[in-house]
Formats: sequence, C-alpha cells, structure tokens
Amino acid sequence: MAVFSSGPIKHEAPEPLEGPVVPTVVGGTILWFVLFLVQLPFYGWFEDRGTTWWVWTCLAGAGLGLIGIWYVRKREAAIKRAAAAEQTPAAAAE
Repeated sequence: MAVFSSGPIKHEAPEPLEGPVVPTVVGGTILWFVLFLVQLPFYGWFEDRGTTWWVWTCLAGAGLGLIGIWYVRKREAAIKRAAAAEQTPAAAAE
C-alpha cells in the first residue's frame, strides 16, 4: 500500500522523453480515422445497442489528432529555432 505524505518532494522529476513525436501523433491520428471508417458501415448495429458513441469517439480522436499534428509540428520547429539561436551567438563569439 502506498504511503502518501504532505512533506516536501524528495527528488526532482525526470527529464521528459524525446522521440519521434510527429510520426507518433500522425500514426495515432491515422489509427483513429481508420477505426472510424471501419465502424461506419456498422453504424446501425451500434445504434441498436446504444453505443454510437464508439463511432463518434473515433472521429473525435481523429479530429483532435489533427490539432495535435499542428501542435507538435509547431513545437518541433520552435525547438529547432531555439537550438539554432543558441549555436549562432556561440559561433560568432569564436
């Protein structure tokens, strides 16, 4: 059983993992859209059972994935600009 304490944090949070973020988000978005398309022919079956929210959840996942793609592409560009800006003054100083 975990013990919860209200005392100070005893260690720092680890650094976030960096990886292929854009391809991961694109892959997830495609997966959500494919799941939507696969379920669409069975809409009547879902409707008979009151579970049409499954279909709409997949479409919402695809839509939010599009927003996610836009976001992570902007983030990657900002990280690259910051890295280039850090290297430019260092190269000029030498």
